[in-house]
Amino acid sequence: MPKTALYNMEGKAIGEVELSEEIFAAPINEAAMHLMVRSYLAAQRQGTQSALTRGEVRGGGRKIYRQKGTGNARHHGNRAPQFKHGGVVFAPKPRDYTLSVNKKVRRLAFRSAMTAKLNAGEIVVVDALELKEAKTKLMAQVLKNLQAEKKALVVLPAPEEKVDRAAANLAQAKVSYVNTLNVYDILNAGKLVLTKAAKESVEEVYA
Repeated sequence: MPKTALYNMEGKAIGEVELSEEIFAAPINEAAMHLMVRSYLAAQRQGTQSALTRGEVRGGGRKIYRQKGTGNARHHGNRAPQFKHGGVVFAPKPRDYTLSVNKKVRRLAFRSAMTAKLNAGEIVVVDALELKEAKTKLMAQVLKNLQAEKKALVVLPAPEEKVDRAAANLAQAKVSYVNTLNVYDILNAGKLVLTKAAKESVEEVYA
């Protein structure tokens, strides 16, 4: 069973915690992680872009000059794509970019991402995150103590108002919860900071 150090908010190691083999020592499947990242990014797209084809633009309808005898190319209307104010070739239309992923693949990707992070030494488990005040400098100091001041993903078991507010102004920190944790955020983070309670919740939900 894999183990990792347990830290306090001062960044001092105060013991060790055991990690679930099913989540933190799983076979790494890059294809599953890639599919989940694609699915996440696709879901961020609004898909509201729209343009008019030559059949939808206003105007035209009259042949601009006779078919023969002018020495010019043959044209019908002046709303073809090559003309100013003409329609767009293969114009984009509103569409749904959602990419569905099977539940088994989602779980496989999550376990692969967590294992990859642990193997890279980028998982930090802290006994608790309890701030006296919702101050940005307090949260910044905690992350600095944990050597996670660059692109940190802080995972909590549930919303914590002081931590949420304190981390809101930190450009390189993001707060997530066990029920909203996703593969993209895990892989995109420099360090994954989990509270001990969050670690236990992750193991309970995803094991």
